[in-house]
Amino acid sequence: MGNLVGDRAVVLGGSMAGLLAARVLSEAYAEVTVVDRDKLIGVTTARRGVPQGRHVHGLLARGQQILEELFPGFTAGAVAAGVPTGDLGELRWYFNGVRLKPGTTGLTCVSAARPVLEAHVRKGVEALPNVSFVEETDIVGLVATPDGDRVTGVRVQRHAEGSTEEVLEADLVVDCTGRGSRTPVWLEQLGYERPAEQQIKINLTYTTQVFRLPDESILNGDLSINPVSSPSHPRGAFFSRIEGGKSAVSMTGVLGDSAPATPEGFMDFARSLPVPDVYDVIKDAEPLDDPVAFRYPASVRRHYEKLDRFPDRLLVMGDAACSFNPVYGQGMTVAALESLTLRTHLAKGTPPDPRAFLKDIAAVIEVPWGISAGGDLSYPEVQGPRPFMVRMMNSYMAKLQAAATQDGRITRTFMRVAGLVDPPQALMSPGMIFRVLRNAGKAPRNVVVSPAEEPASATTGP
Repeated sequence: MGNLVGDRAVVLGGSMAGLLAARVLSEAYAEVTVVDRDKLIGVTTARRGVPQGRHVHGLLARGQQILEELFPGFTAGAVAAGVPTGDLGELRWYFNGVRLKPGTTGLTCVSAARPVLEAHVRKGVEALPNVSFVEETDIVGLVATPDGDRVTGVRVQRHAEGSTEEVLEADLVVDCTGRGSRTPVWLEQLGYERPAEQQIKINLTYTTQVFRLPDESILNGDLSINPVSSPSHPRGAFFSRIEGGKSAVSMTGVLGDSAPATPEGFMDFARSLPVPDVYDVIKDAEPLDDPVAFRYPASVRRHYEKLDRFPDRLLVMGDAACSFNPVYGQGMTVAALESLTLRTHLAKGTPPDPRAFLKDIAAVIEVPWGISAGGDLSYPEVQGPRPFMVRMMNSYMAKLQAAATQDGRITRTFMRVAGLVDPPQALMSPGMIFRVLRNAGKAPRNVVVSPAEEPASATTGP
């Protein structure tokens, strides 16, 4: 290990963001401690602290690339463990009830249940000699200097009977506790302002069930079937083959709609989807569990980068900084991108400057936030400001998705942008605009080529 930035870093939260933070911190601190309220080591099932863990997850292509960089051989190890993979552009994608024409992207989609994927990453972190885990422990609060200018540790209390509150001293504390993060409260307690928040209220529900298909040949080799919800077809689903010869199906409802968490209601919802593919695949399949529901009320972005003051030796990452609508599959990949940002700051050889770091991850968040927030604002019922650029892009994206039903090269570029590999500008090149305009009119008549009109009530701020 080269020159160290400090003796100990403490990571709050042991989910994907916390694990990736620990991985890069291990290169710069003599000791890294990960604290979580759940049991972590050896766990391959959904944890209480990750309520969305039972549902279909997407590791976007850029996330897969970063995991491969941080944990060489990660993808091969997942495949050897029975995790299916495929090309992102060759999945069975449906927008507005019509299938996009497949387009080979060269990008790998890793199709694993969230707890299994997390366990593979955690195994890589566990192998690091200077990383340790403090499990089944509550995070009580921060410890700071008397003037509140610098965080010096964290107060915790283990779940074991008879345990008392203790202090873990730290040269750096990184909050990766997710959308329930208490950093805004802790800042207020230390005499700082809370960050401003943006919310996009989509009122999403996932209802998920796992099946074993009697014969996977019914899939014709496809890894997944994804009729994506849209203003014209609000009900959606994600069907994915996962590890162990199983398949997971997440039904999605928006704006208060939801698939019932009963076997009969689940199947009825599947029958109501805009395409029959998912129902046709699971109608004769063996259910391996009962349906379970998860509600996601709103995407939340906390603008820490706009604060004038922030305590030294404290960072915020992952869903604690920005929680995205999960249908876009961005959360784990954005956390991975933020971990590379942290690595860049640590490479300077000094403790990260919190305000500079928070400004830099705000730039990382900007593109995926624009994609997910803009997509949600295409629903007329979702409240939020719609400046000209959002309205223009939503109109163009509706045409692009219609054109992609005719042209696989459009699908290829669309999926590379959605996978956070290529920049959004790739969708706006002269050649791409020409393809979109040439093909949009060829789409089937039931494909919507412009979003619904915005109601007057939707012009209020979040």
